[in-house]
Amino acid sequence: MKKEIEVFEYAGDIMRALKAGVLLTTKVGDKVNSMTIGWGNLGIVWGKATFIAFVRENRFTKSQIDNSGEFTINIPHGDFDKKILSFCGTKSGRTVDKIKELGLTQVIPNAISVPGIKELPLTLECRVIYKQKHDEQALGEEIKRKFYPQDVDGLFHDANKDFHTAYYGEIVSAYIIE
Repeated sequence: MKKEIEVFEYAGDIMRALKAGVLLTTKVGDKVNSMTIGWGNLGIVWGKATFIAFVRENRFTKSQIDNSGEFTINIPHGDFDKKILSFCGTKSGRTVDKIKELGLTQVIPNAISVPGIKELPLTLECRVIYKQKHDEQALGEEIKRKFYPQDVDGLFHDANKDFHTAYYGEIVSAYIIE
């Protein structure tokens, strides 16, 4: 069962959760993958409610979003197993079926093909309306040193040499899975 919500009434909850990590979930064909993210923006762009997610170039998730043009943001709401965020933030969907390994419950979406995740029930269904790769020349040296060290392989789960693509996702449905 889902309780439809007005997303901006939960803006504080969403942004507080983002600091600690939320899941970005994708689906292409039968392959569902969730990745922990800690960077994002909730707002209004072109008159539409949006969530902007930042995904590194070498991530499996990037290829999934590029292929489907859709994603869900799955946000803790109440008690949850913190192991979910740790596992999904350090394992790659290229080699691990994170949904199966963690026993996560997929919930049929309202408006897109990507499911919600019951264990992180506050769900934003997003359809990509714009994407842009970060321009490394436009970033300051301090940011590049801290977040994009060129001596760290692009497969490393934390700061590494790969820059991000910003995916502007129009929020087409928002709810809490009950």
